[in-house]
Amino acid sequence: MKAIVQSVFQRYWSPYVALLLAGILSAVYFGLTSTVWAVTGEFTRLGGHVLQWFGVDISSWTYFDMVHMKGTTWTRPDGWIVWGMFIGALVMVLLSNNFKIRFPRQKRRYVQGLVGGIIAGFGARLALGCNLAAFFTGVPQFSIHSWIFIVATGIGTYLGAKVTKTPWWKGKPALSRGSSAPSKMKKYVIQPYVGGAIAIAYAALIIYFFTTGKTLLGLGALFGAFFGILIERGQICFTSAFRDLWLVGRSVMAKAIIAGMAISSAITVIVIGVYGMVPITQIAAPSTLLGGILFGLGIVMASSCETGMMYRLMEGQVLYISVFAGNIIGATFLAFAWDHLGIYHVLVKSGAKFNLLESIGPIGAIIATLIMLAVLYALTVAWEKHYHHKMTMEKGVKRHAG
Repeated sequence: MKAIVQSVFQRYWSPYVALLLAGILSAVYFGLTSTVWAVTGEFTRLGGHVLQWFGVDISSWTYFDMVHMKGTTWTRPDGWIVWGMFIGALVMVLLSNNFKIRFPRQKRRYVQGLVGGIIAGFGARLALGCNLAAFFTGVPQFSIHSWIFIVATGIGTYLGAKVTKTPWWKGKPALSRGSSAPSKMKKYVIQPYVGGAIAIAYAALIIYFFTTGKTLLGLGALFGAFFGILIERGQICFTSAFRDLWLVGRSVMAKAIIAGMAISSAITVIVIGVYGMVPITQIAAPSTLLGGILFGLGIVMASSCETGMMYRLMEGQVLYISVFAGNIIGATFLAFAWDHLGIYHVLVKSGAKFNLLESIGPIGAIIATLIMLAVLYALTVAWEKHYHHKMTMEKGVKRHAG
């Protein structure tokens, strides 16, 4: 029993385990609700509600009509996906006795996190998705826009990695009390009890949703918690996947993400075929490419994508409050720019929806998707080998010069 508890709560899970489970659950969630695991759409709605609280009339804003502003975040399944992820992650942090308030070593990181979050939020909504809806859960929907977004995100994160390596970005090293540097944390026995209490209360809420006929809210809350548990235990962060690949040649997270998308694609095509469901297809346009680049750049500047931000914030890392705020600000500004600054007419209107299922049928679509994922996996491995070979050569040159 002790070994099981240690495996679940005291050690982080393999990214492969977490992302394969996430891929399976995301496909099941689509089958049950006809929608996908996503977060930035709800971030945009939250921004719209904030504007409404301040008396701004958003009734004529096309983007808000497109993302469906009906109700509140508490009466939408997408809202409970987001809050369920926060709660699921928090429960696991507390049960693991790992919550601790942490402040960044440099105050400039708050500004960098905010600006990065704004850029990422703007880019995500410009591309009509983020690391989930336009990436992890977009590929299994066989939407071509997701592949454009993946390439663009790769470009953006590469540029972001270059920016964050500059002395201008790093600034002068500074030490501060309560920094985010790894440290031996004092164990507080109360944390697991608090986590257990929150878990029981949240389970009661889910039961309430189902027993009162609010099935979609119940599913959103339930799967949101599952996803929150997985992102925290697996430390799932798409920023880390790209940034680690570019900066240190580490590819574990990137390869695990690809594996998760593969299993999700295989299950999703079966769900679509058996139940006659319609895949979710977004517009492939210049906005997809530009949005993906901005998203990739922004998440590296902010040091986190949306999933990474959520579990890190629940761990007590104060920096990610500014990242969260930035995501909402950026997404909301895009909603404004969509009509008022002509974004739609310049970058989106010329695009069209392309889905592999419609173009080459279900068998062709799954084969093509798995082949493209295999190519992406091979390229990831090749870059990893190239990076380490390059580092080995540079070390040899230095030793020879010395």
